[in-house]
Amino acid sequence: MLSFDDPRWNKLEGGYKVVYDPRQALERIRAGEGTEEAWKELWNELHHQGDVGPASYAAVPHIVEIYGRADEPDWNALALVTLIEDVRLQRAQSPPAWLWESYIDAIRRLPELGARDLLRSSDRNVTRSALAAIAIAKGLLATSRILSNYTDEELQEMEQLFQDS
Repeated sequence: MLSFDDPRWNKLEGGYKVVYDPRQALERIRAGEGTEEAWKELWNELHHQGDVGPASYAAVPHIVEIYGRADEPDWNALALVTLIEDVRLQRAQSPPAWLWESYIDAIRRLPELGARDLLRSSDRNVTRSALAAIAIAKGLLATSRILSNYTDEELQEMEQLFQDS
């Protein structure tokens, strides 16, 4: 995992393909201060119109580590990491070699964290995010995308189509 004092953070690009340093937002989430704004910032900066960057990949192990210690489920962590991994797989791109091991280790933790949150939350967003995270970590990309990209209403319409045929 890229240390927070590593100077490479100052040169990493996010989803907009401009330099973005997520450390302050990650620290706010870790401290439980201004988390809603911090999550909005991370969602906005680490992913943009189907693009992610090295800052996105560098943030993933930290998001997973912070979330692994969290007392309360939060759909943001699982959903954002799932989205970044989806883009990586869709674009057949990888993080820089020096980030690969910590990144893929974080992705491998998703089933554990997702299962934990399925058991401790009844929130629909947490449930969907947890299931999508488990699916993508297990290589079920289509399942993950369905859980991530369709609303309950859209899924109910699809179900109705199957029942009508």
